[in-house]
Amino acid sequence: MLNDLPTPCIVIDAAVVARNLRRMATYAKSHGLAVRPHTKTHKSTLLGRMQLEHGAIGLTVAKVGEAEVMASITDDILMAYPAVDPQRCARLAQLARSKTVRVGIDSTIAADALAAAARSAGATVGILVDLDVGHHRTGVQSAGEALALAQHIDRSKGLRLDGVMFFPGHIASPPASQAPALTAVGAKLEEVLSLWRRSGLEARVVSGGSTPTAYQSHLVGHLTEIRPGTYVYNDMNCVRGQCAALEDCAARILATVVSTAVPGQVVLDAGSKTLTSDRCGPAPDSGHGHVLEYPQAKITKLSEEHAQVDVTACDRAPKVGERVTVIPNHICPCVNLQDQVWWKEEGSPPRAIMVEARGKVF
Repeated sequence: MLNDLPTPCIVIDAAVVARNLRRMATYAKSHGLAVRPHTKTHKSTLLGRMQLEHGAIGLTVAKVGEAEVMASITDDILMAYPAVDPQRCARLAQLARSKTVRVGIDSTIAADALAAAARSAGATVGILVDLDVGHHRTGVQSAGEALALAQHIDRSKGLRLDGVMFFPGHIASPPASQAPALTAVGAKLEEVLSLWRRSGLEARVVSGGSTPTAYQSHLVGHLTEIRPGTYVYNDMNCVRGQCAALEDCAARILATVVSTAVPGQVVLDAGSKTLTSDRCGPAPDSGHGHVLEYPQAKITKLSEEHAQVDVTACDRAPKVGERVTVIPNHICPCVNLQDQVWWKEEGSPPRAIMVEARGKVF
């Protein structure tokens, strides 16, 4: 059983995953929204199939390598990441010969590169204009820029203008207080789409969303699909950001105490190569994850293979050889560090499932 697994490892609770998927599917259906989940969180065809079985219309990826893996289970893929270099564009174009492939871009350079690759492959690539709605990472900055790029795409042989995408990553406040910011996103979309309509262009797809804002997505006007990723597993960012509870966290890291030699401290065998060094966004001073069995403990420092845990506030401290469960701050990069995770269904021993898209950085 769990005590027989090598540590550190990630254990996935199948029942919690299923509950998370049902909840998202029910919400989206009740508000007339499609779900196109981002596979960057799980990077697994098993989980991707489950999402499709729960009504997802397709899958979202960030990398071509992820797209090629997920193309084995779906015919509809959005790469919500700009493709510019010839190699990446060529592989997307090849995929588009047999699949519906869309790419989110914010420059004419990317449009021209994708168009050239599509023409060479005898394919058509769908394009979503990436609009910056406040996160300031990628995306055109104004309605005028969005129109100019859309017109360029519409004129480009090998491309199909499908619509608009955005990422509301700047909205990380508790869900109950998100309405004003999401209403502002809707207003910016209205400005863009209205200008497109007056210019004779149509946005059949308006794609946006994130896990922190997922269940408030109905507050964004014109939205047709949402792209949450972390919701399938959840993590401490979600818990401390009040968009999930501890019991909604399906992915947990099993670790072993390997040292108690330093007073007031224990050391786990899960360092930065397991937990990553991501701080918790809503609570940056909370440590590198939450130890379920010792909630007063604080993971204060990570090196590659060691997690130093302050246990001075605990009523008791774990002993050498004891196993503990950690919910990480950010589950997505943690999964990407594993070749396999352990799938746990009630009444059955854990079984290994491969993380087929891990390490796909291109």
